Amino acid sequence: MKSWKQKVIVITGASSGAGRAIALELAKKQTNLVLAARREKALDELAEECLSFGATARVVPTDVRNVNEVRHLAESATRISGVIDVWVNNAGVLAAGALEQLPAAINEQVIMTNLVGYINGAHEVLPYFKEQGYGTLINNISIGGWFPTPYAAAYTASKFGLRGFSEALKGELSAYSDIHVVDLYPPFLDTPGIQHAANYTGKRLMPAPPIYDPSIVANAVIKRIENPCERDHVVASSGFIRLAYALFPKLSRNITASGIRKYLKHADPIHTTPGNVLTTVEFGSSIHGGWGKPASKTKRVLPFAIIAALTAGISMYSKMKTR
Repeated sequence: MKSWKQKVIVITGASSGAGRAIALELAKKQTNLVLAARREKALDELAEECLSFGATARVVPTDVRNVNEVRHLAESATRISGVIDVWVNNAGVLAAGALEQLPAAINEQVIMTNLVGYINGAHEVLPYFKEQGYGTLINNISIGGWFPTPYAAAYTASKFGLRGFSEALKGELSAYSDIHVVDLYPPFLDTPGIQHAANYTGKRLMPAPPIYDPSIVANAVIKRIENPCERDHVVASSGFIRLAYALFPKLSRNITASGIRKYLKHADPIHTTPGNVLTTVEFGSSIHGGWGKPASKTKRVLPFAIIAALTAGISMYSKMKTR
């Protein structure tokens, strides 16, 4: 088994948020990093920080929507030692607003980044994995792959589509015992992603609690490089959010939509913006978005309480009907 210092790891969407957190945690293991995102300046700053930990870091500005740029990224990574050990698909964007309020171009580019970008990554790295006979592809999907987000329909479509894509790909690769596809489903993270979002609600956005530190994703990536599995919910609350929708889909999405409408009714007004969906923005290259403390123990058990209450209600209703 290769040591961390021998591994070559590609990370897309590395300029901020979870991608940046992943890069810095891996840098502490002094591995060989290939950092990709659209913002070259932010990547250069990240690379310097990675070097301070004793890692090597190569910056490759990449727009994952462009398969030629992704191909160049893969080729650049192989110039380090001739192989790619791990590829982390992480680049993502968000667009918020009622579907008809969002410009069609915004919806299209959300799909291009979040879904086609991941497909492009897999498309370009798999030939290397197959030639080598091994490799790990990690898809940071988010709990949005299991639980729909009203007023972010294109985002939800990209995440549900990505989950389906990855499941199909695992079937294609079932004959390759040493090629792994790992899907991560973390909950809301304290990243600049909300500030970067295309926002056509006319109101200031905030992430829904519970909000977790991006380090949970970085730690999950390290764990799954060492011990791959098909899917990892990262924290227990993601598993229970998934279960809530599986058991009570209509109730879950209607409660969520109602909560969002209530929030938007009272939120501070702002101008609409395309955010970073079409082009880059020059702000927000940190790991955190400044949304406050990580989820408290009370907030972390909230999904458990919701499931327990819903399950109890269904159970009581069933008993009443059988009398």
